[in-house]
Amino acid sequence: MPQGQSTPDAATGPAKSCLPFRRPPVAKDRVLIIVPAYNEAGALPALLESLSTLCPECDVVVIDDGSTDNTRQSVSGTARVVSLPCNVGIGGAVQTGLQIALKENYDYAVQVDGDGQHPPEELGKLLRVARDSDSDLVVGSRFRAAGGFKSTAVRRIGIRLFAWMLSHICGTPITDPTSGFRVMSRRAIAILAKRYSEDFPEVEAIVQVRRAGLRITEAPVRMAERVTGKSSIGSVKSLLYMLKVPLAILMSLLRKPEET
Repeated sequence: MPQGQSTPDAATGPAKSCLPFRRPPVAKDRVLIIVPAYNEAGALPALLESLSTLCPECDVVVIDDGSTDNTRQSVSGTARVVSLPCNVGIGGAVQTGLQIALKENYDYAVQVDGDGQHPPEELGKLLRVARDSDSDLVVGSRFRAAGGFKSTAVRRIGIRLFAWMLSHICGTPITDPTSGFRVMSRRAIAILAKRYSEDFPEVEAIVQVRRAGLRITEAPVRMAERVTGKSSIGSVKSLLYMLKVPLAILMSLLRKPEET
């Protein structure tokens, strides 16, 4: 669930980069794209096809988070799939992917949500920033880019609050702390594979990485509305989320920092 945050909502629909897409340079770096998915059979085939076309040098693993639809069958033969026996939530699904990235010695792990909100054409931009800046966590920010889907008004209020808190805690501008579109270095993978929040993973991961002394950077990206289905976080849950996240951040600050 973790920027100029006053950018007005643009028309909905699939987001396209305003600049011609350039594939990330072929390098010796090994990249694993982690796609957490819960009942995303309708969105996954097109997403995986785009990832295969735009990022052919990257490996992909779909973490089927206890789906009750035919998520696994919809991607059979097109990507590696790890099916969890029950729904553990986005945090547990992403951590599963990070443990794979750690065990198999990947240089970078990229989280791309399975609902179609993270356009594959923007992924190369995040990888270039990670490589060029030597950052350990590169968060794609929808609030640093013009156009694209910005989420609901209630959620944007919460995002502004979390961004203000994390910017002060981390000592660097954070504008989109709930963005799940992000790249993690080998150092960040090692930390987050050991402990990754179940409830508010995107926000707490930023705190974890920063307290471990690692570098965080944001990169402007466009996002789209989910392709199918609807978010599990409605208006009421969004309000509860706004109340719980500051407490979760406080608890993260009280824990002993992870060692790199």
